[in-house]
Amino acid sequence: MNGGRTTGNTDQGSGRQTAAAGAGTGAAAAAGPSTSSGSALPDGDGVNLESVESLDQSNDLDRGLSKRHVQFIAIGGTIGTGLFLGSGKSIGLTGPSIVLVYIAVGLIMFILMRAIGELMYHDPSQHTFINFVARYLGGGWGHFAGWSYWIVLILIGLTEITAVGTYCVTFFDTFGIDVSSWKWLIELCFLAVLVLINLIAVKAFGEAEFWFSMIKITLIVAMIVTALVMVAVGYHYPAVQIHGVDAPSPAGHAGFSNILNGFSLAPNGWMSFLMSFQMVFFAYEMIEFVGVTVSETQNPRDVLPKAINEIIVRVLIFYVGALLAIMLIVPWQSFKPNKDGSFTSPFIMVFQYAGLNWASGLVFFVVITAAASALNSLLYSAGRHLFQLAEVSKSPILGKLGVVSERKIPARAIIVSALLILLAPAINALPQVSTAFVLFSSASSAVMIFIYILVMIAHRRYRASDDFNADGFVLPAYKFTGSVAIVFFVFIYLTLFLAPDTRGSAIAGLLWLVLFGGYCLLGNRKASQGGLVKPHA
Repeated sequence: MNGGRTTGNTDQGSGRQTAAAGAGTGAAAAAGPSTSSGSALPDGDGVNLESVESLDQSNDLDRGLSKRHVQFIAIGGTIGTGLFLGSGKSIGLTGPSIVLVYIAVGLIMFILMRAIGELMYHDPSQHTFINFVARYLGGGWGHFAGWSYWIVLILIGLTEITAVGTYCVTFFDTFGIDVSSWKWLIELCFLAVLVLINLIAVKAFGEAEFWFSMIKITLIVAMIVTALVMVAVGYHYPAVQIHGVDAPSPAGHAGFSNILNGFSLAPNGWMSFLMSFQMVFFAYEMIEFVGVTVSETQNPRDVLPKAINEIIVRVLIFYVGALLAIMLIVPWQSFKPNKDGSFTSPFIMVFQYAGLNWASGLVFFVVITAAASALNSLLYSAGRHLFQLAEVSKSPILGKLGVVSERKIPARAIIVSALLILLAPAINALPQVSTAFVLFSSASSAVMIFIYILVMIAHRRYRASDDFNADGFVLPAYKFTGSVAIVFFVFIYLTLFLAPDTRGSAIAGLLWLVLFGGYCLLGNRKASQGGLVKPHA
């Protein structure tokens, strides 16, 4: 066990903090300096960032993730199933202006990642960025954020394993094979394989994420190239029955007129435009996952800044580029819901217009890998967060999960998290339980907004503390950019109250904040008064 690391109101930075540095950061500081894992970085006043080797004295995990792994893990965290399946609904909400929404939300999420990056750069031995909430906001909020984040991961995991089974059934259905009765077995096998990958070694997890990301990237690039070629040759396509669309799609052509004709910032009203922000925001959810890998990354102070700074490029290519390519082929007015309210994948539409009738099978194969990638990452992250919670817990039972295996993996925490995710088939089989789960699952997205806000406030406290080092991976103009991010997250939460299908999530999220948050703060205050925890400096 890593007895050296503590949370709660205990000063986690004890013995590893640095003195405040000068106010100037410079361009090099904003971009993030480069250093090997064992070196120390001098700031302008001659004070050093503690070396990673020194900080790692209390880090029992293996630094087996290479630069290649982390870069593709970051890409995988950016690209989820929402792009492949949900982008049609996004376009249908507000037309071509959805591109502006993706850019705006992407910039805010980049600010969040720069804040997380600065904190993790300062202490790359931390298993999760959530630890900084306890360090700079106190043990009460740290307890709330830590347990809330882990619970959110489990709830999302339950959703993802169900999605994997559903996508597999759809994939085989495109070839006329019915495997719906084996859905539970498919889910079990997928989960077992992913748990095994996570238990082998962190390098095995990194390799799996590398190839999962490669598959997703290949499909996106292929779709963008297909669209560009179709536009270049002035491609015309006939009317065709798209898989997953109720009515036949009319004939059309590839060209910029599909985007420009009837362009309006809010063609379906300002309410739809506002709702598009929350949809895009949740598409970016879990982008922070790369912040959980730092304690197991080789040369983290080299790799982390590069992986985070490349987020903007990834957003422009994989989201903005993909959406523009789709709308070059399919007129944005064509994205209408089916009778059951569903939208087909725009990727399927583009490839079928290009004459690939097996496009549906191809896209759902990639969607399966995207869902498997998300589940793989969730297992990894949930295992590390439960491990961290167990490490600092005073409960003897929970403390047994705060140990690593011979392979330097938090195996027990991963297995316990996986067993909870394995409840998905049982939950889906019980209608009343399933209905409650849908509410809790949707509420988890609302809770994530609270966690993001707490992280931004913790970052602000870090910048005002003696820990701050100006030669770290510094978020530029942090008071302004941090405030913009916090205001934006509050705005997203408020939009949840605008629609009946998200209002329940918003209310449930507030109840969780008040009840569980109040419980954590009250418990921490009692512990401090009782002398069990040293008050946070």
